[in-house]
Amino acid sequence: MTEAARLRAAWAAVESLARDPRPDGSAPHSIRPLFAADPERFARLSRRAGDILLDLSKTAISEAVLAALLRLAEAAGVAPRRDAMARGEPVNATERRAALHLALRAPPEAGFRTGAEDAAAEVAEVLARMRDFCAAVHGGQALGATGERFTDVVNIGIGGSDLGPAMVTRALWTPAAPLRAHYLANVDAHAWEALRPRLDPARTLVLVASKTFTTQETMTNAALVRDWLRGAVGEGVGAHLAALSTNLRATAEFGIAPERVFPFRDWVGGRFSLWSAIGLSIALALGWDAFARLLAGARAMDEHHLSAPLDRNLPVLLALAEVWHVNGLGYPTRAVLPYDERLARLPAHLQQLEMESLGKRVLLDGSPAPHRTGPVVFGEPGTNAQHSFLQLIHQGTTPVPCDILLIARPDHPHADSHRKLLANGLAQAEALMRGKEAGQVRAEMQAAGADPAEIERLLPHRVFPGDRPTVTLLLPQLDPHTLGQLVALYEHKVATLGALWGINAFDQWGVELGKQLAGAILPELEAGAPRPGAHDGSTEGLMRAILRLGAG
Repeated sequence: MTEAARLRAAWAAVESLARDPRPDGSAPHSIRPLFAADPERFARLSRRAGDILLDLSKTAISEAVLAALLRLAEAAGVAPRRDAMARGEPVNATERRAALHLALRAPPEAGFRTGAEDAAAEVAEVLARMRDFCAAVHGGQALGATGERFTDVVNIGIGGSDLGPAMVTRALWTPAAPLRAHYLANVDAHAWEALRPRLDPARTLVLVASKTFTTQETMTNAALVRDWLRGAVGEGVGAHLAALSTNLRATAEFGIAPERVFPFRDWVGGRFSLWSAIGLSIALALGWDAFARLLAGARAMDEHHLSAPLDRNLPVLLALAEVWHVNGLGYPTRAVLPYDERLARLPAHLQQLEMESLGKRVLLDGSPAPHRTGPVVFGEPGTNAQHSFLQLIHQGTTPVPCDILLIARPDHPHADSHRKLLANGLAQAEALMRGKEAGQVRAEMQAAGADPAEIERLLPHRVFPGDRPTVTLLLPQLDPHTLGQLVALYEHKVATLGALWGINAFDQWGVELGKQLAGAILPELEAGAPRPGAHDGSTEGLMRAILRLGAG
């Protein structure tokens, strides 16, 4: 049998299990019968790696389904694709680039290379420069133009130059941290106007994060902030600036000294880049030791992913659960529910990581993808989500699988609050699986003295179908090391899904088209009139309406 035939057969086996009733007659999407048949289901469907416990038991993955999914992983070449990425091969085929974010958190002796390039040595050099810069800022050797120490760092970037670092600092910052971190991403100047009053220019350090130093949103914001700084400190503004970029000419023209420019290579994709120079705001805000522990946590997950067999491999299992939900059961959406306020920005980071990586409609060879690929990812912290969109997840027409993240030990002394938080997270997962059947609803309403006619009227509205899948991730505590493991787990899940679906998880051509069209529209707004025939009727009509209202 050819490799292509093996892959088609593996997909057919998964699809058959999702379509046909199980041997016991239960539906393929049902979860409750699996628990009824196997008291040890949690033990069979949960796995540990490092500090993370992954529980897949509240999904409709049976032993037969898991076996079929693992055969699919073998047929799709998940392990060879993983190993090719680690060897520095150009797994980003459309751009002929490696995807070597693993090198960013590996020790130099790991020897990561891409072609003739010594990636490990380059990473070590940049990390050493970042460490020295952090030491100078924290130690008071690097001061502002007026001789004052920095208290705030502003990272100006967008996409991967913003979401990952913002998520990490939001998760780990405490009042004891060395600096306050702020993130400016949107080209909408309302964001800068809201941030500016909170800053003292004499004490503010600004990082401009753009690999090419041409990103429109970033450079527009950087010019605004530089002008604000110059108005306060004069020509000493360079003391307040650093860049995360490879364009030394452009950074010099902007007024940033070469020793203040920290590069990262094109084999680092933006959404995988928080471990690189893009993470400088993390190190400045939290301290170098915290950043080093973050890298060490990611490295621990890397080592697990590269060595664990597929049936014990957390990123692989998480990816296989996604395939079962998306391709087997036809669930096109997933919710991320971190039951920890510190992880409030994790859903946004995962949105970019997963949707930019997996939102692809063609295979590596350019042919149409025969299977549905990346789902829509959204989320909010629990318990906020319970009072927002969980109604739809409980009783909507299409099930929405959920990732529920629990942290066992808090970093505050309020034990009662934390127990209630954990109780809610556990209860939501159980309620989504168990549901509430009509007989139970009727009995409860009868016990409460409800009129029979009222019971029958309300019964359909108060029934919960159940069998709604959740994946639970449990961490002992949230610290740099465990957060590093968690983020790397999702990164490897994404790469695994790229292999399973046969798509390129490392390019993002969809980002470019809108940029090109914005570049064409901007001069027309500046000129006060659209070019006749340059746009569709809707766009031209909207431009004229905007210009009439005084914009542009």
